[in-house]
Amino acid sequence: MQTFDFRSDTTTHPTEKMRQAMANARVGDDVYGEDPTVNALEEKAAGMLGKERGLFVTSGTMGNLLAVLAHCARGEEAIMGTQGHTFLHEAGGVSVAGGVVIHTIPNQADGTLSLWDLENALRNPDDAHEPISRLIILENTQNACGGLPISLEYTESVAAFAREHGLLLHLDGARIFNAAVALGLPVSKLVAPADSVTFCLSKGLCAPVGSVLCGDEEFIGKARRLRKMLGGGMRQAGIIAAAGIVALDEMIDRLAEDHQRAALLAEGLRGTGRVHLTKNSPQTNMVFFKLDESVALSTGEFLQAMKQEGVLLMDSGPGEYRMVTHNDITNQGVEVSLEAFRKVLG
Repeated sequence: MQTFDFRSDTTTHPTEKMRQAMANARVGDDVYGEDPTVNALEEKAAGMLGKERGLFVTSGTMGNLLAVLAHCARGEEAIMGTQGHTFLHEAGGVSVAGGVVIHTIPNQADGTLSLWDLENALRNPDDAHEPISRLIILENTQNACGGLPISLEYTESVAAFAREHGLLLHLDGARIFNAAVALGLPVSKLVAPADSVTFCLSKGLCAPVGSVLCGDEEFIGKARRLRKMLGGGMRQAGIIAAAGIVALDEMIDRLAEDHQRAALLAEGLRGTGRVHLTKNSPQTNMVFFKLDESVALSTGEFLQAMKQEGVLLMDSGPGEYRMVTHNDITNQGVEVSLEAFRKVLG
């Protein structure tokens, strides 16, 4: 029985062209700056995002960590959402590794942080009792709020707020290309207000590993040194960077297919009469939902029953589930999953 894995777009497999590119990649020692394929990936990524420089890193978590450590001194504060990935899912690394204080404010239903909350989160730089506010972190798309794309206008408003108060803005753009496709904007325009941005190659873009951190030359210089300190110097990394180049060349426009399949999946789930969509999804490639109260299945029982029907998904909170479409989810995968829902839910 074929299994369709809806748990995350991190489960994507590299395409055949990626495998060929990896096998034939020209390599050198990236720690010395001599890997031509890594250099080409970093240049391409920076150009696409409209930033001066790029830095190839192992993961989005590392990219976000490097950004915070490059922007903030020990004891300074980064403001982020309670539903932000850096707060929820990065093991507190900015505090553990960098001594940076995490200050959370609530995400709104649309994934944004209110300017009023940002205003009230600011510390008094003249008060010795308080840390110094230094950085704001936004996430786009906002995963935990429903995979929601954050508008350019909103990002510009936060950037203006940051400049007014002497702060910097980092964008956790793990799925920024999903946001750009959903909003119909060039990705360079969408990230232009941010001082730095991280994006993942290994989610919807299907590369097997890696992310790229982008910003100005001075910032990337700091981040490169920090990457080495954290053990992120990868030597002949062109073998994996080659897949990233293919991802940027070939896998961005097709993200629209993932969004369309998420919409089809959501429509089918509504049709069961036993499922309620949540978090204003889907707006990109994520579908969040809860089961009707009449369904007498525990979370574990439901997930196991779906697995037995060849469909993997995950719970995202008490009584809530998430399904993510990606390159390995075909129209058949959507049909199989809906049939599994009908069978399991009765």
